[in-house]
Amino acid sequence: MLYQLEGSQAVARAIALCRPEVVCAYPITPQTHIVEGVGELVRSGKLENCQYLNVESEMAAISVAIGSEAAGVRSYTATSSQGLLYMMEAVYNASGLELPIVMTLGNRAIGSPLNIWNDHADAMSARDAGWLMLFAENNQEAADLHIQAFKIAE
Repeated sequence: MLYQLEGSQAVARAIALCRPEVVCAYPITPQTHIVEGVGELVRSGKLENCQYLNVESEMAAISVAIGSEAAGVRSYTATSSQGLLYMMEAVYNASGLELPIVMTLGNRAIGSPLNIWNDHADAMSARDAGWLMLFAENNQEAADLHIQAFKIAE
């Protein structure tokens, strides 16, 4: 059966299909709807055996992902824009430890005082951080690439 689905919800469902055991989330536009969607799937029982942690900062989100992956637990997080910049120190740690963390980056401009336009400035700030980056052209590709990302990372 075919039906329309908002892109963030499609990505959330794709992530759930990959069965992460830890999802560490801190909301920042535009990725908020993705982690909210995953959280709803955990709450409703459609994504079983998963700890959903609403952490207190972006640095906490990546730190939880690093700790859980170091313990051998499939982990997922997401961020955008300045959120990625807040994580940057630990982003390098994760790649240096060769941990297969999957992180969605909802591309958004980095600007002052606030800019919510689409832009790749956030991704380019992490260009040399040792992470494989996959870019989607549309919602279908975004959902498909998340499934591939878990397999590629591991």
